[in-house]
Amino acid sequence: MAIRCFVLDDEPLATELMQDYIGRLPDLELVGVCNSPTQGLQMLQQLQADVVFLDIQMPRLTGFDLLRPLGYRPKVIFTTAFREYALESYEFDVLDFLVKPISFERFLQSVGKIYRFSPNPAAQPEVPQNIAPVREYQYFKVDKEMVKLYLDDILWIESLKDYVRLHTRSGPLVSYLRISYLEEKLPPDRFIRIHKSFIISLDHIQAISANYIRINQEEIPIGRIYKARLDKQLQSATDQGVI
Repeated sequence: MAIRCFVLDDEPLATELMQDYIGRLPDLELVGVCNSPTQGLQMLQQLQADVVFLDIQMPRLTGFDLLRPLGYRPKVIFTTAFREYALESYEFDVLDFLVKPISFERFLQSVGKIYRFSPNPAAQPEVPQNIAPVREYQYFKVDKEMVKLYLDDILWIESLKDYVRLHTRSGPLVSYLRISYLEEKLPPDRFIRIHKSFIISLDHIQAISANYIRINQEEIPIGRIYKARLDKQLQSATDQGVI
C-alpha cells in the first residue's frame, strides 16, 4: 500500500522539487500540494495524509503553528532553509529535518525513516535502479532576472563586497548577494570557502598546492585562516570519493 504524501511550502520551486522526488518512488503517492499554509491546513484535515513534507517559515502561519490545531498526527518531515529551527522542530516528534537545498540522496534517507517507524518496519521503499541523478540548482538574481543555475555548473564564487561573481562553465555572472549568504546556502559537501573572497566547488578542483587551488586553469588563493578547515574537508571528500 502506497504511503500518502502531502507537500506544503510557500515557495513553488520547493514544492515542485518535492513533487519530482516523490514521483520517483512508486511506494509514495502524492495526494496534495499547497503553497498557502491556511489553505494547506484545511486540505490536510480533509486528506488525512500519512506523511507531510512541511516548510516552517511561511507567511501568516508557520509550520509549527499549523501542526498544533491539526486534528490528527501525520508523520512530519520539515523542509526549511533555516537551520536554527532544528531544535524546536523535534518538540513535535518529527521524523526528520531537511535543510534546503535538499538533494535526492538526502530525501531518500528521510523516506527510509518513514519505513523504520512504520507499523511494518521490515518494509522498505522500492527504489527504481534506473533513476537519473537529480541535478541540483538554485536561482540567482542577475540584473532584473532570476537565473537558474545548476550547482554542478558553478566553478567558483568571488566576492565583490555586496555582490558576487559566479564563475560558471558558460562564463561569469554577477549577482546581488553576499558571499557569507552563499556560504550558508550552498551544500557544504560540494562547496567550501577557502578565502574571505572565494568559495570553490570541490567537484571542479584540478590541482591543490599550499597556497592556491587550481580550477579551470585559474589559481585561487587559500586564506591562512581557512586552510585547516579546507584540509579537513578535502580529506573527508577524498574518503567519500567526492574528489
